[in-house]
Amino acid sequence: MKRYLPLFGFLVLVGLFGWGIWWNSRHDMTAVPSPLINKAAPPFNLPKLYAPTEYVSKAMLLGKPYLVNVFASWCVACLEEHPVWMAHASGLGVPLIGYDYKDPPQDAKAWLAKHGNPFSVVVTDRSGRTAINFGVYGVPETYLIDSRGIIRWKHIGPVTPAVIRDKLVPLLRAVGAHPDEAD
Repeated sequence: MKRYLPLFGFLVLVGLFGWGIWWNSRHDMTAVPSPLINKAAPPFNLPKLYAPTEYVSKAMLLGKPYLVNVFASWCVACLEEHPVWMAHASGLGVPLIGYDYKDPPQDAKAWLAKHGNPFSVVVTDRSGRTAINFGVYGVPETYLIDSRGIIRWKHIGPVTPAVIRDKLVPLLRAVGAHPDEAD
């Protein structure tokens, strides 16, 4: 009986692995619930990438909805997402704040120079401390913050045209923005 114990253990592990694959195929892995949805965005005061002696704070942005896109020059998925922002950012009817995460400023500037800059303003967080307060899991992540500073939406992973059309545009309309995107 003891000689079958390793075989039994192996079969249990294979079963658990198979169950995990089945479970993940039935759930949207980008829909990680955030405890900050419908709660106030954390206060922040971050330097601008192109003018590091100037800062952008949550208080400065109150009064109108805005998007925050967390990206980094070292992020492969950010490169996949970036053309989407280049194509759609200007038609969303809200500022798109670029949030450069744990990145040397010269690398972020070179990356944006090479791929284009769809952002209204780019802030930088080399230490990542503010990102912890936002609950950033990784990059890219995107947040919709309403005019009162409440987080209304969080998207983990690359934003796609379908995400913009099906999720973001309806939410933008709900917070009073006027996106140009087609229904």
